[in-house]
Amino acid sequence: MPFTSSIAEFRDHLAQVCAPLAGKAINTELADWLNAEHGVGSSTYATLQADCQRGVAEGWLCSREGGGIRYGRIFKAAEDLHRFSVDVVDMENIAGPHHVHPLGEIDLIMPIAGDALFDGHPAGWMVCPPGSAHRPTVSQGRALVLYLLPEGEIAFTR
Repeated sequence: MPFTSSIAEFRDHLAQVCAPLAGKAINTELADWLNAEHGVGSSTYATLQADCQRGVAEGWLCSREGGGIRYGRIFKAAEDLHRFSVDVVDMENIAGPHHVHPLGEIDLIMPIAGDALFDGHPAGWMVCPPGSAHRPTVSQGRALVLYLLPEGEIAFTR
């Protein structure tokens, strides 16, 4: 995958979002803070949504497909991202594979068609605490979901 200025800009935007997350507990209070500081209507949300839509259109995001879901890990956990990895999925009225979040998961939900919900949540941030598990589901439309995983840890189940 060529490293274009679009990818570099995306990484820079994410590094700015990840910086204040470093060392914070991955819990509902974090979701509340993210939605208050960087939620729908904020410049952060608008920038990340535009970055993700551009990345999908240009083919450097969600470059893989399986089971009706487009997905991809764009960045492995790294120091500049404060040890978060970054994945983006493109889902439409579908449930993904069941998995566990050993260290938690921070999700940015960006509906792009219909009134898409992710695990019943509308546009904005959702946080899954360490040890939680789910079968990620988009209903009522199509959404891009950006995942921040501490240390890149995720455990898919059978």
